[in-house]
Amino acid sequence: MNIRFLAKTASISYIVIFFAAIFANFFVLEALLATPLETIQNNEITVRFGIVAFLLTVFFDVIVAWALFEMYKEHVFTRLSTYLRIMHAAIMGAAIFALPLALKATTADAILHQVEAFNNMWLIGLFFFGGHLILLARIAKPPKWIMIFLTLAGIMYMVDTVAHFIMPNYSEYADVFLMLVAIPSILGEMAFAIWLLLKAGK
Repeated sequence: MNIRFLAKTASISYIVIFFAAIFANFFVLEALLATPLETIQNNEITVRFGIVAFLLTVFFDVIVAWALFEMYKEHVFTRLSTYLRIMHAAIMGAAIFALPLALKATTADAILHQVEAFNNMWLIGLFFFGGHLILLARIAKPPKWIMIFLTLAGIMYMVDTVAHFIMPNYSEYADVFLMLVAIPSILGEMAFAIWLLLKAGK
C-alpha cells in the first residue's frame, strides 16, 4: 500500500484525535467534575457532543493503529505495538459507556460516580497506550528528539496510571503528574503527527 497515503491518513487521524480530545476533556469532562449537576442540567447538549468527541477519538485511534501497522509491518515489534494500541481503544470505547449514564443521573454524587468509572477505565487504557508509544518510538524511527518525547510520554502514561492506583494521596500530586504526562505527550505525539505529514509530502 502507498506509504504516502498511509502516513497522511495516520497524521490527519492524529490531528482529529488531538482536537476532539481537547474538546471532550477540557470543555466537557472538566465541567462535569467541577459542577456535575449544573453541567448536566444546563449544558446537556455539550455533554452529548463530548461523548461523540470521545467516540471519534476511539474511531480514529483504530485508524492510526491500522495505518501504522501497514507502514511498519516488517518490524518485529509492530504487531505487539498495534495490539497495545487496539487494547487502549477497546478499553476507551467501553469506558465511554459510563458517560451516557451520567446524563440520566439526578444527583451530583451519581454523576461523579459515572465520571469516575469512565476515568478509571480510561487510565487503564492509557497504561497500554504508554507501552504502544514506547515501542512506536523505536519502530517508526522519527528524529531523535521526537523519539525521546514519545518514549517519555509512554513511560509517564504508565507511571501515572500506576500512581493513581497505588498512591492514596495521589490528588495531592495530581497537577505534577498532569504536567509530567502532558508535556512529553503533546510535544511528542503532535511532532510525530507533523513528521508523518511531512513524510507523506515527500
